[in-house]
Amino acid sequence: MSGNVTVLRPVERVRLDAAPIAAIYRNLGPNGAEQVVSRALGEVALTLATLAELVRHHDFSDMDRQLRRLQRMSEHLGMMSLGATCTDLRSCASAGDPTAFAAVWTRLLRVAERSLATDKDMRGQTL
Repeated sequence: MSGNVTVLRPVERVRLDAAPIAAIYRNLGPNGAEQVVSRALGEVALTLATLAELVRHHDFSDMDRQLRRLQRMSEHLGMMSLGATCTDLRSCASAGDPTAFAAVWTRLLRVAERSLATDKDMRGQTL
């Protein structure tokens, strides 16, 4: 078996709920909704970057708060899989299981990437 390496490339299926975004557009109109949604997506990306920095430095002091924030924002934008993965990661962190944390952190990054991808990025792929 020496020399045989199997590379796994998991692809996450993400659940997206269009209802929250539709409600924002209904309530604010196209221009207002575009600004609100763009700002919210920027906040999601910023929170992900903050979490990545915390993980990189093994600083778990603010991890739970940042994950709760990301979870709320994700759910308000209809990113159901991302919100659920935040819950899973919080459980791993509170259990003190570094192996599970590493696995779910990697899953969170995959889910976030697919959740934030544009339609153009995803052509030919199934969510």
